[in-house]
Amino acid sequence: MRMWLKALVLGSASLTMTLPAAAETLADALTAAYRNSHLLDQNEAVLRAADEDVAVAVSSLRPVVSYVVNWGKSYANYTTAGVHVSGDTLATSVSLSLDLMVFDFGRTKAQIAIAEESVKATRQALVGVEQDVLLAAVQAYVDVKLAEEIVALRQSNVRLITQELRAAQDRFEVGEITRTDVSIAEARLAASRASLAAAEGTLMVARESYKAATGAYPGRLAALPPSPKIGKTIDEARSVAMKTHPAIRQAQHQVTIADRSVELAEASMKPSIGLGVSISNTTVQDRFSADAGLQMSQTLYAGGKLSALYRKSLAQKEGARSALKQTVVQIEQNLGNAWANLAVYGASIKATTAQIEAAQSAFDGVREEASLGARTTLDVLDAEQELLDARASRLEAEANRYVAVYRVLAAMGLLTVDHLKLGIPTYDPDAYYDAVKRAPATSSRGKKLDAIMEKVGR
Repeated sequence: MRMWLKALVLGSASLTMTLPAAAETLADALTAAYRNSHLLDQNEAVLRAADEDVAVAVSSLRPVVSYVVNWGKSYANYTTAGVHVSGDTLATSVSLSLDLMVFDFGRTKAQIAIAEESVKATRQALVGVEQDVLLAAVQAYVDVKLAEEIVALRQSNVRLITQELRAAQDRFEVGEITRTDVSIAEARLAASRASLAAAEGTLMVARESYKAATGAYPGRLAALPPSPKIGKTIDEARSVAMKTHPAIRQAQHQVTIADRSVELAEASMKPSIGLGVSISNTTVQDRFSADAGLQMSQTLYAGGKLSALYRKSLAQKEGARSALKQTVVQIEQNLGNAWANLAVYGASIKATTAQIEAAQSAFDGVREEASLGARTTLDVLDAEQELLDARASRLEAEANRYVAVYRVLAAMGLLTVDHLKLGIPTYDPDAYYDAVKRAPATSSRGKKLDAIMEKVGR
Protein backbone atom coordinates (compact mmCIF):
# COMPACT_ATOMS: atom_id res chain seq x y z
CA MET A 1 0.00 0.00 0.00
CA ARG A 2 2.86 2.40 0.87
CA MET A 3 4.58 1.70 -2.43
CA TRP A 4 1.30 2.27 -4.26
CA LEU A 5 0.72 5.60 -2.48
CA LYS A 6 4.31 6.67 -3.16
CA ALA A 7 3.92 5.87 -6.84
CA LEU A 8 0.64 7.78 -6.90
CA VAL A 9 2.25 10.86 -5.30
CA LEU A 10 5.24 10.76 -7.62
CA GLY A 11 2.98 10.30 -10.60
CA SER A 12 0.85 13.29 -9.54
CA ALA A 13 3.94 15.42 -9.04
CA SER A 14 5.26 14.42 -12.43
CA LEU A 15 1.92 15.24 -14.02
CA THR A 16 1.91 18.64 -12.33
CA MET A 17 5.42 19.40 -13.53
CA THR A 18 4.56 18.54 -17.14
CA LEU A 19 1.35 20.54 -17.36
CA PRO A 20 1.58 23.08 -20.18
CA ALA A 21 1.85 26.73 -19.30
CA ALA A 22 -1.36 28.74 -19.42
CA ALA A 23 -1.99 30.44 -22.73
CA GLU A 24 -1.59 34.19 -22.97
CA THR A 25 -4.91 35.98 -23.32
CA LEU A 26 -5.74 39.25 -25.03
CA ALA A 27 -6.22 40.79 -21.58
CA ASP A 28 -2.65 39.72 -20.71
CA ALA A 29 -1.36 41.41 -23.85
CA LEU A 30 -3.27 44.62 -23.13
CA THR A 31 -1.99 44.64 -19.56
CA ALA A 32 1.60 44.14 -20.70
CA ALA A 33 1.23 46.87 -23.31
CA TYR A 34 -0.02 49.36 -20.72
CA ARG A 35 2.69 48.52 -18.19
CA ASN A 36 5.60 48.42 -20.62
CA SER A 37 4.77 51.36 -22.89
CA HIS A 38 7.58 53.90 -23.05
CA LEU A 39 5.21 56.18 -24.93
CA LEU A 40 2.90 56.26 -21.93
CA ASP A 41 5.88 56.88 -19.65
CA GLN A 42 6.91 59.82 -21.79
CA ASN A 43 3.46 61.41 -21.80
CA GLU A 44 2.98 60.84 -18.08
CA ALA A 45 6.18 62.81 -17.55
CA VAL A 46 4.86 65.53 -19.87
CA LEU A 47 1.74 65.68 -17.70
CA ARG A 48 3.78 66.06 -14.52
CA ALA A 49 5.68 68.90 -16.17
CA ALA A 50 2.34 70.56 -16.94
CA ASP A 51 1.36 70.11 -13.28
CA GLU A 52 4.44 72.07 -12.30
CA ASP A 53 3.33 74.96 -14.53
CA VAL A 54 0.39 75.41 -12.16
CA ALA A 55 2.80 75.58 -9.23
CA VAL A 56 4.90 78.13 -11.10
CA ALA A 57 1.84 80.29 -11.74
CA VAL A 58 0.64 80.02 -8.13
CA SER A 59 4.09 81.04 -6.86
CA SER A 60 3.53 84.49 -8.36
CA LEU A 61 1.11 85.14 -5.49
CA ARG A 62 3.81 84.40 -2.91
CA PRO A 63 6.54 86.75 -1.69
CA VAL A 64 10.00 86.44 -3.17
CA VAL A 65 12.75 86.60 -0.55
CA SER A 66 16.38 86.97 -1.63
CA TYR A 67 19.69 88.08 -0.23
CA VAL A 68 22.94 89.46 -1.56
CA VAL A 69 26.32 89.32 0.14
CA ASN A 70 29.20 91.46 -1.18
CA TRP A 71 32.83 91.28 -0.24
CA GLY A 72 35.14 93.98 -1.47
CA LYS A 73 38.51 95.53 -0.91
CA SER A 74 39.24 99.20 -1.62
CA TYR A 75 42.36 101.36 -1.53
CA ALA A 76 42.15 104.95 -0.27
CA ASN A 77 44.72 107.74 -0.49
CA TYR A 78 43.39 111.18 0.40
CA THR A 79 43.68 114.08 2.86
CA THR A 80 40.73 115.34 4.85
CA ALA A 81 40.71 118.02 7.54
CA GLY A 82 44.49 118.14 7.35
CA VAL A 83 44.74 114.43 8.00
CA HIS A 84 46.23 112.14 5.36
CA VAL A 85 44.50 108.79 4.96
CA SER A 86 46.10 105.96 3.07
CA GLY A 87 45.62 102.17 3.07
CA ASP A 88 43.36 99.21 2.20
CA THR A 89 39.83 98.75 3.48
CA LEU A 90 37.94 95.44 3.52
CA ALA A 91 34.18 95.95 3.27
CA THR A 92 31.36 93.42 3.65
CA SER A 93 27.71 94.17 2.98
CA VAL A 94 24.62 92.03 3.41
CA SER A 95 21.18 92.87 2.07
CA LEU A 96 17.89 91.06 2.42
CA SER A 97 14.88 91.89 0.29
CA LEU A 98 11.25 90.83 0.09
CA ASP A 99 9.01 91.52 -2.89
CA LEU A 100 5.31 90.75 -3.05
CA MET A 101 2.89 91.35 -5.88
CA VAL A 102 -0.19 92.98 -4.37
CA PHE A 103 -2.43 93.63 -7.37
CA ASP A 104 -1.94 93.07 -11.10
CA PHE A 105 -5.47 93.44 -12.52
CA GLY A 106 -6.00 89.68 -13.03
CA ARG A 107 -2.70 88.85 -14.73
CA THR A 108 -1.67 86.12 -12.29
CA LYS A 109 -5.22 84.78 -12.10
CA ALA A 110 -5.24 84.33 -15.88
CA GLN A 111 -1.85 82.62 -15.80
CA ILE A 112 -3.08 80.15 -13.17
CA ALA A 113 -6.23 79.44 -15.19
CA ILE A 114 -4.17 78.84 -18.33
CA ALA A 115 -1.88 76.43 -16.47
CA GLU A 116 -4.83 74.51 -15.00
CA GLU A 117 -6.53 74.16 -18.39
CA SER A 118 -3.23 73.04 -19.89
CA VAL A 119 -3.11 70.25 -17.30
CA LYS A 120 -6.63 69.15 -18.26
CA ALA A 121 -5.76 69.22 -21.95
CA THR A 122 -2.59 67.21 -21.34
CA ARG A 123 -4.56 64.63 -19.40
CA GLN A 124 -6.82 64.11 -22.39
CA ALA A 125 -3.77 63.78 -24.62
CA LEU A 126 -2.55 61.04 -22.28
CA VAL A 127 -5.88 59.20 -22.67
CA GLY A 128 -5.43 59.43 -26.43
CA VAL A 129 -1.98 57.86 -26.14
CA GLU A 130 -3.44 55.12 -23.93
CA GLN A 131 -5.97 54.33 -26.67
CA ASP A 132 -3.22 54.14 -29.29
CA VAL A 133 -1.15 51.81 -27.12
CA LEU A 134 -4.05 49.43 -26.43
CA LEU A 135 -5.21 49.43 -30.05
CA ALA A 136 -1.67 48.55 -31.18
CA ALA A 137 -1.69 45.64 -28.72
CA VAL A 138 -5.02 44.36 -30.06
CA GLN A 139 -3.76 44.63 -33.64
CA ALA A 140 -0.52 42.82 -32.76
CA TYR A 141 -2.35 40.01 -30.93
CA VAL A 142 -4.81 39.45 -33.79
CA ASP A 143 -2.02 39.62 -36.38
CA VAL A 144 -0.06 36.88 -34.60
CA LYS A 145 -3.15 34.68 -34.30
CA LEU A 146 -4.00 35.23 -37.98
CA ALA A 147 -0.43 34.57 -39.09
CA GLU A 148 -0.33 31.33 -37.10
CA GLU A 149 -3.58 30.16 -38.65
CA ILE A 150 -2.38 31.03 -42.15
CA VAL A 151 0.85 29.12 -41.52
CA ALA A 152 -1.16 26.08 -40.38
CA LEU A 153 -3.34 26.39 -43.48
CA ARG A 154 -0.28 26.57 -45.75
CA GLN A 155 1.30 23.59 -44.02
CA SER A 156 -1.86 21.59 -44.57
CA ASN A 157 -1.84 22.65 -48.20
CA VAL A 158 1.76 21.46 -48.64
CA ARG A 159 0.86 18.06 -47.16
CA LEU A 160 -2.18 17.73 -49.37
CA ILE A 161 -0.35 18.66 -52.58
CA THR A 162 2.44 16.26 -51.60
CA GLN A 163 -0.18 13.50 -51.48
CA GLU A 164 -1.57 14.64 -54.83
CA LEU A 165 1.93 14.53 -56.30
CA ARG A 166 2.47 10.99 -55.05
CA ALA A 167 -0.87 9.94 -56.47
CA ALA A 168 0.00 11.56 -59.79
CA GLN A 169 3.34 9.73 -59.89
CA ASP A 170 1.61 6.43 -59.16
CA ARG A 171 -0.93 7.02 -61.93
CA PHE A 172 1.87 8.04 -64.32
CA GLU A 173 3.73 4.81 -63.63
CA VAL A 174 0.70 2.76 -64.63
CA GLY A 175 0.09 4.92 -67.69
CA GLU A 176 -3.14 6.63 -66.61
CA ILE A 177 -1.75 10.17 -66.98
CA THR A 178 1.13 11.87 -68.76
CA ARG A 179 4.35 13.33 -67.47
CA THR A 180 2.81 16.77 -67.87
CA ASP A 181 0.34 16.08 -65.05
CA VAL A 182 3.22 15.12 -62.74
CA SER A 183 5.10 18.31 -63.64
CA ILE A 184 2.00 20.39 -62.89
CA ALA A 185 1.76 18.81 -59.43
CA GLU A 186 5.47 19.39 -58.82
CA ALA A 187 5.12 23.06 -59.79
CA ARG A 188 2.14 23.49 -57.49
CA LEU A 189 4.05 21.89 -54.62
CA ALA A 190 6.96 24.28 -55.14
CA ALA A 191 4.55 27.24 -55.20
CA SER A 192 2.85 25.95 -52.04
CA ARG A 193 6.19 25.72 -50.24
CA ALA A 194 7.00 29.26 -51.32
CA SER A 195 3.65 30.44 -49.97
CA LEU A 196 4.38 28.62 -46.71
CA ALA A 197 7.76 30.38 -46.44
CA ALA A 198 6.06 33.73 -47.02
CA ALA A 199 3.46 32.95 -44.35
CA GLU A 200 6.19 32.01 -41.89
CA GLY A 201 7.93 35.31 -42.66
CA THR A 202 4.69 37.18 -42.01
CA LEU A 203 4.42 35.39 -38.68
CA MET A 204 7.95 36.48 -37.75
CA VAL A 205 7.06 40.08 -38.58
CA ALA A 206 3.88 39.82 -36.52
CA ARG A 207 5.86 38.49 -33.56
CA GLU A 208 8.19 41.49 -33.75
CA SER A 209 5.20 43.83 -33.78
CA TYR A 210 3.80 42.00 -30.76
CA LYS A 211 7.08 42.46 -28.88
CA ALA A 212 7.14 46.17 -29.74
CA ALA A 213 3.56 46.56 -28.50
CA THR A 214 3.75 44.47 -25.31
CA GLY A 215 7.44 44.24 -24.41
CA ALA A 216 7.90 40.49 -25.02
CA TYR A 217 7.51 37.91 -27.75
CA PRO A 218 4.22 36.00 -27.75
CA GLY A 219 3.99 32.53 -26.27
CA ARG A 220 1.02 30.28 -26.81
CA LEU A 221 -1.87 32.64 -27.48
CA ALA A 222 -5.39 31.83 -26.35
CA ALA A 223 -8.41 32.15 -28.57
CA LEU A 224 -9.82 35.62 -29.03
CA PRO A 225 -12.47 36.55 -26.45
CA PRO A 226 -15.87 37.93 -27.46
CA SER A 227 -15.70 41.45 -28.87
CA PRO A 228 -16.66 44.32 -26.54
CA LYS A 229 -20.04 45.95 -26.99
CA ILE A 230 -20.11 49.13 -29.06
CA GLY A 231 -23.81 49.94 -29.33
CA LYS A 232 -26.40 48.98 -31.89
CA THR A 233 -26.33 52.01 -34.17
CA ILE A 234 -23.78 54.50 -35.38
CA ASP A 235 -25.90 57.32 -33.93
CA GLU A 236 -25.47 55.86 -30.44
CA ALA A 237 -21.73 55.54 -31.00
CA ARG A 238 -21.51 59.10 -32.32
CA SER A 239 -23.35 60.46 -29.30
CA VAL A 240 -20.86 58.75 -26.98
CA ALA A 241 -17.88 59.96 -29.02
CA MET A 242 -18.98 63.61 -28.82
CA LYS A 243 -18.99 63.36 -25.02
CA THR A 244 -16.02 61.14 -24.26
CA HIS A 245 -13.43 61.24 -27.04
CA PRO A 246 -10.17 62.62 -25.61
CA ALA A 247 -9.32 64.58 -28.77
CA ILE A 248 -12.57 66.55 -28.55
CA ARG A 249 -12.19 67.18 -24.83
CA GLN A 250 -8.59 68.25 -25.34
CA ALA A 251 -9.68 70.72 -28.04
CA GLN A 252 -12.33 72.09 -25.68
CA HIS A 253 -9.68 72.82 -23.07
CA GLN A 254 -7.55 74.44 -25.75
CA VAL A 255 -10.44 76.82 -26.47
CA THR A 256 -10.60 77.75 -22.79
CA ILE A 257 -6.84 78.34 -22.78
CA ALA A 258 -7.22 80.69 -25.73
CA ASP A 259 -9.96 82.62 -23.91
CA ARG A 260 -7.77 83.01 -20.82
CA SER A 261 -4.84 84.07 -23.00
CA VAL A 262 -6.91 87.01 -24.27
CA GLU A 263 -7.59 88.00 -20.66
CA LEU A 264 -3.88 87.76 -19.91
CA ALA A 265 -2.99 89.95 -22.87
CA GLU A 266 -5.48 92.58 -21.71
CA ALA A 267 -4.18 92.49 -18.13
CA SER A 268 -0.58 92.85 -19.34
CA MET A 269 -1.44 96.35 -20.57
CA LYS A 270 -2.48 97.46 -17.09
CA PRO A 271 -0.27 98.48 -14.16
CA SER A 272 0.84 96.28 -11.30
CA ILE A 273 1.28 97.14 -7.63
CA GLY A 274 3.90 95.47 -5.49
CA LEU A 275 5.27 95.63 -1.97
CA GLY A 276 9.02 95.84 -1.41
CA VAL A 277 10.99 95.49 1.79
CA SER A 278 14.79 95.57 2.01
CA ILE A 279 17.30 95.45 4.84
CA SER A 280 21.03 95.99 4.40
CA ASN A 281 24.10 96.26 6.56
CA THR A 282 27.72 97.04 5.71
CA THR A 283 30.88 96.88 7.78
CA VAL A 284 32.06 100.24 6.48
CA GLN A 285 31.17 102.63 9.26
CA ASP A 286 28.77 99.92 10.42
CA ARG A 287 25.90 101.19 8.33
CA PHE A 288 22.43 99.68 8.65
CA SER A 289 19.39 100.59 6.59
CA ALA A 290 15.83 99.37 6.11
CA ASP A 291 13.29 100.36 3.48
CA ALA A 292 9.67 99.43 2.82
CA GLY A 293 7.09 100.71 0.40
CA LEU A 294 4.59 100.13 -2.38
CA GLN A 295 5.55 100.38 -6.01
CA MET A 296 3.28 100.76 -9.01
CA SER A 297 4.64 100.14 -12.48
CA GLN A 298 3.24 100.05 -15.98
CA THR A 299 4.67 99.82 -19.46
CA LEU A 300 3.52 102.88 -21.39
CA TYR A 301 5.24 102.12 -24.66
CA ALA A 302 6.94 98.95 -25.87
CA GLY A 303 7.16 99.55 -29.60
CA GLY A 304 3.75 98.00 -30.25
CA LYS A 305 4.64 94.69 -28.59
CA LEU A 306 1.69 94.59 -26.16
CA SER A 307 -0.84 95.43 -28.86
CA ALA A 308 0.65 92.77 -31.13
CA LEU A 309 0.41 90.18 -28.35
CA TYR A 310 -3.23 91.10 -27.79
CA ARG A 311 -4.06 90.73 -31.46
CA LYS A 312 -2.17 87.45 -31.53
CA SER A 313 -4.25 86.12 -28.63
CA LEU A 314 -7.45 87.04 -30.49
CA ALA A 315 -6.24 85.18 -33.58
CA GLN A 316 -5.30 82.14 -31.48
CA LYS A 317 -8.73 82.21 -29.86
CA GLU A 318 -10.38 82.07 -33.27
CA GLY A 319 -7.99 79.33 -34.37
CA ALA A 320 -8.72 77.22 -31.27
CA ARG A 321 -12.46 77.36 -31.92
CA SER A 322 -11.97 76.34 -35.53
CA ALA A 323 -9.66 73.53 -34.42
CA LEU A 324 -12.37 72.24 -32.10
CA LYS A 325 -14.91 72.17 -34.93
CA GLN A 326 -12.44 70.40 -37.21
CA THR A 327 -11.65 67.86 -34.49
CA VAL A 328 -15.35 67.05 -34.21
CA VAL A 329 -15.54 66.59 -37.98
CA GLN A 330 -12.48 64.33 -37.94
CA ILE A 331 -13.78 62.19 -35.09
CA GLU A 332 -17.14 61.77 -36.84
CA GLN A 333 -15.36 60.76 -40.04
CA ASN A 334 -13.12 58.27 -38.24
CA LEU A 335 -16.12 56.76 -36.49
CA GLY A 336 -18.06 56.54 -39.74
CA ASN A 337 -15.13 54.86 -41.49
CA ALA A 338 -14.65 52.38 -38.65
CA TRP A 339 -18.36 51.57 -38.56
CA ALA A 340 -18.46 51.08 -42.34
CA ASN A 341 -15.43 48.78 -42.24
CA LEU A 342 -17.16 46.79 -39.53
CA ALA A 343 -20.13 46.22 -41.83
CA VAL A 344 -17.89 45.40 -44.79
CA TYR A 345 -15.92 42.78 -42.86
CA GLY A 346 -19.14 41.26 -41.52
CA ALA A 347 -20.49 40.89 -45.04
CA SER A 348 -17.14 39.48 -46.17
CA ILE A 349 -17.31 36.79 -43.50
CA LYS A 350 -20.74 35.69 -44.71
CA ALA A 351 -19.62 35.69 -48.33
CA THR A 352 -16.42 33.74 -47.72
CA THR A 353 -18.30 31.22 -45.57
CA ALA A 354 -20.61 30.52 -48.49
CA GLN A 355 -17.57 30.43 -50.78
CA ILE A 356 -15.88 27.82 -48.59
CA GLU A 357 -18.93 25.59 -48.62
CA ALA A 358 -19.16 25.76 -52.39
CA ALA A 359 -15.40 25.34 -52.88
CA GLN A 360 -15.32 22.35 -50.53
CA SER A 361 -18.16 20.68 -52.41
CA ALA A 362 -16.45 21.38 -55.74
CA PHE A 363 -13.12 20.04 -54.50
CA ASP A 364 -14.65 16.84 -53.18
CA GLY A 365 -16.47 16.32 -56.48
CA VAL A 366 -13.47 17.04 -58.68
CA ARG A 367 -11.24 14.75 -56.66
CA GLU A 368 -13.78 11.94 -56.90
CA GLU A 369 -14.14 12.45 -60.62
CA ALA A 370 -10.35 12.49 -61.00
CA SER A 371 -10.13 9.10 -59.31
CA LEU A 372 -12.46 7.81 -62.03
CA GLY A 373 -10.40 9.41 -64.77
CA ALA A 374 -12.93 12.11 -65.64
CA ARG A 375 -10.79 14.95 -64.27
CA THR A 376 -7.13 15.84 -64.59
CA THR A 377 -4.58 16.55 -61.91
CA LEU A 378 -4.74 20.23 -62.86
CA ASP A 379 -8.48 20.27 -62.18
CA VAL A 380 -7.92 18.84 -58.71
CA LEU A 381 -5.17 21.33 -57.91
CA ASP A 382 -7.23 24.27 -59.15
CA ALA A 383 -10.19 23.23 -57.01
CA GLU A 384 -7.95 22.83 -54.00
CA GLN A 385 -6.39 26.28 -54.56
CA GLU A 386 -9.85 27.87 -54.68
CA LEU A 387 -10.74 26.19 -51.39
CA LEU A 388 -7.48 27.35 -49.82
CA ASP A 389 -8.00 30.94 -50.97
CA ALA A 390 -11.54 30.95 -49.60
CA ARG A 391 -10.40 29.70 -46.19
CA ALA A 392 -7.61 32.28 -46.04
CA SER A 393 -10.02 35.05 -47.03
CA ARG A 394 -12.41 34.13 -44.24
CA LEU A 395 -9.60 34.08 -41.67
CA GLU A 396 -8.52 37.54 -42.77
CA ALA A 397 -12.09 38.85 -42.75
CA GLU A 398 -12.67 37.51 -39.22
CA ALA A 399 -9.41 39.06 -37.99
CA ASN A 400 -10.19 42.40 -39.64
CA ARG A 401 -13.69 42.51 -38.21
CA TYR A 402 -12.41 41.77 -34.72
CA VAL A 403 -9.92 44.64 -34.86
CA ALA A 404 -12.57 46.86 -36.44
CA VAL A 405 -14.67 46.54 -33.29
CA TYR A 406 -11.80 47.94 -31.24
CA ARG A 407 -11.27 50.69 -33.79
CA VAL A 408 -14.89 51.71 -33.34
CA LEU A 409 -14.34 51.64 -29.58
CA ALA A 410 -11.29 53.88 -29.98
CA ALA A 411 -13.24 56.22 -32.26
CA MET A 412 -15.80 56.50 -29.45
CA GLY A 413 -13.05 57.34 -26.95
CA LEU A 414 -13.68 54.20 -24.86
CA LEU A 415 -10.58 52.09 -25.56
CA THR A 416 -9.12 52.53 -22.09
CA VAL A 417 -8.01 50.24 -19.28
CA ASP A 418 -10.93 51.33 -17.12
CA HIS A 419 -13.59 50.78 -19.78
CA LEU A 420 -12.16 47.39 -20.75
CA LYS A 421 -12.10 46.48 -17.04
CA LEU A 422 -8.63 44.96 -17.14
CA GLY A 423 -8.42 45.21 -13.36
CA ILE A 424 -4.91 46.65 -13.15
CA PRO A 425 -3.61 49.76 -11.36
CA THR A 426 -3.48 52.75 -13.68
CA TYR A 427 -1.61 56.03 -13.57
CA ASP A 428 -3.33 58.46 -11.20
CA PRO A 429 -2.97 62.00 -12.59
CA ASP A 430 -4.44 63.55 -9.45
CA ALA A 431 -1.79 62.22 -7.08
CA TYR A 432 1.11 64.30 -8.37
CA TYR A 433 -1.08 67.29 -9.25
CA ASP A 434 -2.60 67.50 -5.76
CA ALA A 435 0.89 67.36 -4.26
CA VAL A 436 2.31 70.28 -6.26
CA LYS A 437 -0.62 72.49 -7.33
CA ARG A 438 -0.18 74.82 -4.34
CA ALA A 439 3.53 75.24 -5.01
CA PRO A 440 4.72 73.62 -1.77
CA ALA A 441 8.25 73.95 -0.51
CA THR A 442 10.16 70.69 -0.88
CA SER A 443 11.15 70.80 2.78
CA SER A 444 7.55 70.33 3.94
CA ARG A 445 6.24 68.08 1.15
CA GLY A 446 9.41 66.33 0.11
CA LYS A 447 8.50 62.92 1.56
CA LYS A 448 5.07 62.92 -0.05
CA LEU A 449 6.52 63.84 -3.44
CA ASP A 450 9.17 61.14 -3.09
CA ALA A 451 6.49 58.58 -2.32
CA ILE A 452 4.47 59.60 -5.38
CA MET A 453 7.50 59.43 -7.67
CA GLU A 454 8.37 55.99 -6.31
CA LYS A 455 4.78 54.85 -6.90
CA VAL A 456 4.87 55.82 -10.56
CA GLY A 457 8.18 54.02 -10.91
CA ARG A 458 10.45 56.97 -11.58
